[in-house]
Amino acid sequence: MFSIALGELIQIFRNRLVLVTSFVLPIAMSAFFIYQHDLFAKIGSLGYIAAVVLFFVAAFGLYTSTVTTLASRRQNLFLKRLRSTAISDAGIMTGLLLPVTVIALVQVAVILTVLAVVTGTPAHIALVAVAVLAALLMMLGLGLATAGVTNSPEHAQVTTLPISLITIGTATWVGIAGTDSLPLLKRLLPGGSVTELLLNGWNGGVPLKDSLILLGPSFAWVAVSITLATRLFRWEPRR
Repeated sequence: MFSIALGELIQIFRNRLVLVTSFVLPIAMSAFFIYQHDLFAKIGSLGYIAAVVLFFVAAFGLYTSTVTTLASRRQNLFLKRLRSTAISDAGIMTGLLLPVTVIALVQVAVILTVLAVVTGTPAHIALVAVAVLAALLMMLGLGLATAGVTNSPEHAQVTTLPISLITIGTATWVGIAGTDSLPLLKRLLPGGSVTELLLNGWNGGVPLKDSLILLGPSFAWVAVSITLATRLFRWEPRR
């Protein structure tokens, strides 16, 4: 498993497309939002900035890289060859996705730490951590599901676009408008409840019990994404 992970890490630094989507784009956008934090805090709040940078990393980093990696390994029959070894399916997936997952987690941790240093410590760090983990797990599961309907790495540029735009759009909508209007719709959209949870954790001012309720739809999306992944993912090239 770890040998697979090491090989994937090397491939990430050799693949310019994955390197740009995993590192350059999320970091550039996050730096812009943090630099302009006074402006964006007036539009939404500091929690809004945290939510947007989280989903930029989760969507354009973890999610897109997951789909691209799995589509590429399926196309060149690397997945099929791995399944003929003694490594379990779970071990194969862990090895393939461990590098991009760790990279995304480290990126989010560093970016949010910088935001906290610049603007102030979040009100409830534990809630922020739970929201981050829920977002990354959801995007990882959706990445596995999307990889099941993606024929090639080039095709991934198309298949990943809807989910990426929906999650970032939802984070922006909830981050700016809140959930006073259309709360059910916003919380049921992918990333909606996670964004609200992150807002509560960063900004404070909401009773803890009201925030804990948001764990339901947050982890429901994690369960849905993993269920979709088990149904849609394919180990061999689609015909």
